[in-house]
Amino acid sequence: MQEKQSIYRKATLLAVPMMIQNGITNMVGLVDNVMVGKLGTEAMTGVSIGGQLMFVFNLAVFGGMSGPGIYGAQFFGKQDMEGVRNVFRLKHWIGGVILLLAMAVFLCFGEPLVGFYLRGESEDIDPVLTMQYALRYLRVMLPGLLPFTLTQIYASSLREVGDSFKPMVAGVISVGADILLNYLLIYGKFGLPALGVTGAAAATVTARCIECLVVMIWAMHRSREHIYRTMKIPLRLAGIILPKSLPIFCNEFLWAGGIAAMTQSYSVRGLDIVAGLNISNALCNLLNVVFVALGTAVGILTGQLLGAGQFEKARRDSFRLMLFTGGVSVLLTVILIAVSGIFPQFYVTSDTVRRYGTVFIILTACFFPVQGLMNALYFTLRSGGKTVVTFLFDSVFTWVIPVPMAFLLCQYTDVPIMEVYALIQAADLIKVIIGAVLIQKGIWISDLTGTQAEHG
Repeated sequence: MQEKQSIYRKATLLAVPMMIQNGITNMVGLVDNVMVGKLGTEAMTGVSIGGQLMFVFNLAVFGGMSGPGIYGAQFFGKQDMEGVRNVFRLKHWIGGVILLLAMAVFLCFGEPLVGFYLRGESEDIDPVLTMQYALRYLRVMLPGLLPFTLTQIYASSLREVGDSFKPMVAGVISVGADILLNYLLIYGKFGLPALGVTGAAAATVTARCIECLVVMIWAMHRSREHIYRTMKIPLRLAGIILPKSLPIFCNEFLWAGGIAAMTQSYSVRGLDIVAGLNISNALCNLLNVVFVALGTAVGILTGQLLGAGQFEKARRDSFRLMLFTGGVSVLLTVILIAVSGIFPQFYVTSDTVRRYGTVFIILTACFFPVQGLMNALYFTLRSGGKTVVTFLFDSVFTWVIPVPMAFLLCQYTDVPIMEVYALIQAADLIKVIIGAVLIQKGIWISDLTGTQAEHG
């Protein structure tokens, strides 16, 4: 019993700062969403579409950091700090490549990408005006890609060595700045111009720069040595880490692309659907940080145990943490359903959009326990370096089952959109069953930092 309480305590201590940081970050997104929502449905929908495209970039960066992060956690478990530093340097090279590619895509293909979401019709929403808002938002957000990437490099590295408090504080500072700047720049307070959608983007970019500076300064202070004395990485180590990392990057990128593709399929039923989903996502994303943070904590703690050679303890703790995550997710379901009818009323939009928002919130909440278990399963598999398995488990599954289901049901049937959405969510039950079987078989248990990963 004491051992069980100890792992719950460790997971909570590691996950809670991540929950606070990500929760506050998503709270900013929520506040942004509500503030922009008061400018009208077109502004809200345009920002929502721009945010959906940014979401793909964010997940690509997260995926790029996650692969090396597996090794970072295991190197720290072995107290091999040179290995940790090499992983940190590798993240810079990966982040730089992702950043350059994303800038090129957004600059060259921004308009056609937004256009994919504007093929549905609505009596209340002007698609031309929505396009203008989305492109305006995207262009101003582009300078914020660099500080976001750097923040992920530093924050992920701090978490891998068990320090999730400092990224949390940086996030809190950033959020305060973002909320204040949103109020000033969206509505034009204290003599400033009312910039609307442009103001929302400018506030977010400024807040990201502040967060980046804070987390970089703290990380450099912790290292107590010049971490940029070289950016060279032993080729042998890079040759081991990159093949393991590529499936994770592809997974996060394709999974985010799959979510974007499903949203596009829903949009053909009408722009009111996109607006309703935006309302639902703004609230649900605020709470799903809980099981995402718990999943991340599962991966870090399990990775540290694997790196220390405590394989049997890693197996026992993984099951305990999965059940813990599932239980917490049930509580979140209750909270979401309780506020589902209240939250959409904060938006200046039509009753139809508000009604869609309420039902989407309820449906998403009902599947929160499935999402919680799925995250814990995913991060456990990944902690042992089974990145090809997680690639098949996550993004390949998404593109083989939910994405085609959404496309076919929305394009070629008259099934009501809410039933389509529920069916898509229910498909994830298949992943939970597959993941549980893989965890039970123990195929994920391995030490990645032995002689095969020498870096000297």
